[in-house]
Amino acid sequence: MARKKADPNNMSFLDHVEELRWCLIRSIIGIMIGAVVAFLARKFIFDTVIFGPIKRDFVTYQTFCKIGRFFGIESEFCDPNFNFILQSREMSDLFSVHVWTSITVGFVVAFPWVLWQFWKFISPGLKNNERKYSSGFIIVSSLLFFIGVVFGYYVIAPLSVHFMLTYQLSDFVETQPSIQSYVAYIRASALASGILFELPIIIYFLTKIGLATPEGMRKYRKFALVIVLIVAAVITPPDIASQIIVAIPVLILYELSIYISKFVLKREARAKRKLAKQSQ
Repeated sequence: MARKKADPNNMSFLDHVEELRWCLIRSIIGIMIGAVVAFLARKFIFDTVIFGPIKRDFVTYQTFCKIGRFFGIESEFCDPNFNFILQSREMSDLFSVHVWTSITVGFVVAFPWVLWQFWKFISPGLKNNERKYSSGFIIVSSLLFFIGVVFGYYVIAPLSVHFMLTYQLSDFVETQPSIQSYVAYIRASALASGILFELPIIIYFLTKIGLATPEGMRKYRKFALVIVLIVAAVITPPDIASQIIVAIPVLILYELSIYISKFVLKREARAKRKLAKQSQ
């Protein structure tokens, strides 16, 4: 039996809860479909994608090697010394890693679908002129997220992996990471970066509800710079070059967010003036 759709203008609290429940169900179904596909594509997901950053010919290492040679520097990226084998230390490690990695890939692939479901949930509370921007919101948010995931995978993850796996404390200590810790590091780098790149969208909504203004963001720019550097230090190896590489796009997104906040306020002021003229 088909579920009867409630009138958005005449919904009780329980009706809203029911709509949210179906929103979550449809989102989870989309994620699970992506996860099943990723689970079946095990060889490509792990051998090509997940284990890519521990291959000496990985595109990031080759790129940094060429950049270094252009400036006359022979860097460690040209021939990274990855002399180790990932270890499975628990009986359930391999299956657990396979399942959670598949779910992560499913979430990344289904991200536009998840956004669309939550937009459908909140859209009844928006104005007509705000609803017409739904397609633009989905496209921009998804694009920023995917750019962030790609940046995390091709920049943050390999820089971190290279530093952590080539760092030596003593000849008496040999690095032999577990597959759980390695895969979790790759997943976290990609997802954290994807969420971080959603900053302009977050600022857009904060401006809409009055919690962010361009003046305030300019005033606290220096504090934002410190926070960005701290975040970059947390998600990258403890060297200045890696932190700068990560900090630069985040700072660009912060400056872009200021203009977005300014645009939102201008548009709202224009709408208020138009409404005032119509009421006269």
